[in-house]
Amino acid sequence: MTKQFAVTGMTCAACSAHVERAVAQLPGVRSAAVNLMLGRLNASYDENQVTSQQIIDAVIRAGYGAREADERDLAPDKQQDEVVRRMGRRLLWSVICLVPLFYISMGHMLGLPVPGVFHENHLTMALTELALVIPILILNRAYFTVGFSRLFRVSPNMDSLVALGAAAGLVYSLIEMGLLIAGRIEGMPDLYFESAGMILTLVTVGKYLEQRSRKKTTGAISALLRLAPDSALVRRDGREVTVPAEEIVMGDTVIVRQGGKIPVDGVVTSGAASVDESALTGESLPVEKGEGATVSSATVVLSGYLELEARRVGSDTTLSQIVRLMEEAASSKAPISRLADRISAVFVPVVISIAAIAAVVWLILGQTGEFALSTAIAVLVISCPCALGLATPVAIMVGT
Repeated sequence: MTKQFAVTGMTCAACSAHVERAVAQLPGVRSAAVNLMLGRLNASYDENQVTSQQIIDAVIRAGYGAREADERDLAPDKQQDEVVRRMGRRLLWSVICLVPLFYISMGHMLGLPVPGVFHENHLTMALTELALVIPILILNRAYFTVGFSRLFRVSPNMDSLVALGAAAGLVYSLIEMGLLIAGRIEGMPDLYFESAGMILTLVTVGKYLEQRSRKKTTGAISALLRLAPDSALVRRDGREVTVPAEEIVMGDTVIVRQGGKIPVDGVVTSGAASVDESALTGESLPVEKGEGATVSSATVVLSGYLELEARRVGSDTTLSQIVRLMEEAASSKAPISRLADRISAVFVPVVISIAAIAAVVWLILGQTGEFALSTAIAVLVISCPCALGLATPVAIMVGT
């Protein structure tokens, strides 16, 4: 049995590697391949040893959502539009808050005129920076909820790196601010509020571009699906009734008049027509169809009248099979993609270890805690190749 599952909650290549590993460990599962771009899991398994529900449960135990994929998952267009719009708004408001935050904290280093009140009263400056970073933290709270939940499940992903880096800068700044209020610090405290805000905003820029890329790529599938009509004219009990295309069943008599799209694969039982099949075959010249001829879904009757018996409906039609082939092509693993998946599975724990070692080494060498922390944050944040798991699928999908 080979079946597709819709998986939610995946944000990077490390996530897809965790899902694949969780499913592959089940007895009877022969292969498990995740398409990160479409949020889809293709599993091949022995149905006598494992059920689809057990596969779904394994994905859920790994910390993600899962269900069997159905027709609604074949049209990612509206979902992608909403995700891109939401991400765009999130990025816009993050930048609006980040610009004054960066100006207040770093403006004097760039020779820009910063209001004197911030230099004269360090607590005012600290409170202003905190007030500006809080909206950025709220807007981008998903990095913390997802990142730390994966960390506590001992399956960290790229969001875990972002969350750790931003949280480290934030906590350090709050401690410095507390010492300033307690009178333990004279002069300007070392604040990293702008670093936490910058980390979250820059990663969101990457996520936004990522979602734009996904939307453009899945647009090819959506364009194919739009070729099929939403409704069809069917003869039932001697009457012609209009029904949604997904409600047509095998054996129904479907009626298509001039200018109409054929909704299913079938055989002509009555009438004759000139049919445009260019959407499927690329042939620009229309094809004449008469009694006994086969017709395919998503083709258009240019002239004439057809009555046909539905032979293949829903996901069995030619159009649906083409869509399925495109998805399988995007899910297939090129050698370089398989290498990226193997790296992703161990990448995040290794990076966290390197960041901790870097901080400890600098402390041993006599550097300050501030310097050691900034080094650890740099290692965490600069090591976030979130697009690692998307580059190959996007390239394959565009090519297909």
